[in-house]
Amino acid sequence: MSELPQTVPTHLGFILDGNRRWAREQGLPTLHGHKVGYDKLREIGRECMDQGIKYVTAYVFSTENWTRDAREVSYLMRLLLRMAKRDVKFALEHGIRLRFLGRRDVIDPKIRKAIEEAEEATKDQTHGTLALCLDYGGHQEIADAARQCMLDGLKTDDITPAAIGERLYAPDIPPVDMIVRTSGEQRISNFMLWRAAYSELLFVPKYWPEMTKQDVTGIIEEYNRRTRRFGG
Repeated sequence: MSELPQTVPTHLGFILDGNRRWAREQGLPTLHGHKVGYDKLREIGRECMDQGIKYVTAYVFSTENWTRDAREVSYLMRLLLRMAKRDVKFALEHGIRLRFLGRRDVIDPKIRKAIEEAEEATKDQTHGTLALCLDYGGHQEIADAARQCMLDGLKTDDITPAAIGERLYAPDIPPVDMIVRTSGEQRISNFMLWRAAYSELLFVPKYWPEMTKQDVTGIIEEYNRRTRRFGG
């Protein structure tokens, strides 16, 4: 009997955890762990899309991450600027659309300009969408959407789940089918709270820099072992 074809999730979310711990265990500076994690995101993101996943969202910098050591924050911002500027060519070569989810009023104007230009340059790519959560928090996203309802003049009875959903960051990005967190930690840390209402959760024991293309296949296989009921 032939195997049934596998269902590929439409939207996969990644909480990229363990970069610093991986570096320390390798005897490397913790900042090097972020660099390796950045390179890994390109590899894993592309592999997901090559296997048919249309949306990949990565939690790269949360609203809470501003409290980290200033040197680490500065390094992460440089990596993000590099991603927004230099990786446009990579995205175009592989048909990837880049999106950035989060607040943009605090980040450096140079980074804000670069991410806007990256989004514009890749807006017509169709192989898949790589969404990067930058200065992102799930609570803040919902609060900003509710605030926008008020600014749009909605009456109380008109503030429905649909109205909120239409005012999320990048509202065309669909709910997350599965959230994958690396490093063995088992929490979602304010990630995609609205879109995660019925997400499957997968906690992987390895650190993010240790992820491989074979792990993407394993994630899809695990997704197919789940039964999604959506409350029914």
